[in-house]
Amino acid sequence: MSKVSSRITFKARLLKPAMPVEATWSFLLLPAAASARLPTRGMVTVDGTFAGQAFQATLEPDGQGSHWLKVEAGLREAAGIAVGDKVALHLTPVAEEPEPVVPPDIRKAFAEHPAARATWDDITPMARRDWIFWMTSGKKAETRAKRIATACDILANGKRRACCFDRSGMYSNSLSAPKAAS
Repeated sequence: MSKVSSRITFKARLLKPAMPVEATWSFLLLPAAASARLPTRGMVTVDGTFAGQAFQATLEPDGQGSHWLKVEAGLREAAGIAVGDKVALHLTPVAEEPEPVVPPDIRKAFAEHPAARATWDDITPMARRDWIFWMTSGKKAETRAKRIATACDILANGKRRACCFDRSGMYSNSLSAPKAAS
């Protein structure tokens, strides 16, 4: 029996991230009851409405067993919602995860490693999203470059999943929601 409900409805307060200070985006934390109705504790793509404005986004895990949503300025402005306002949302998990956007440096690396590209082309969009997240989540440029090279080697050897990747962030403390500005 699946715990996924086709439509999840809730209200949440829109928050401004503390960092980066110049961020134009905002975010909200899903209530635990709403998050519990999603199919996974990890990243999950949803179709929804934000104060009546349609959108599609990938919810990210907060490392506490729930999720958070990054709200771009355009969506917030179209909905007429300001930071601090409570907003009504309706979410439905997508039937099929969309293809992730592959950053240029990763595309270039795959062009130079055809065996890695062959495995990449054969894995699911969710697995590709996990790999992209792992490769790009390092804080330093050197870490990103090293992870891209490592991913190419691992994929070239036929391994399909990023090793030891905790999709929820609950066990590795690798994922969390942004801290809100006061």
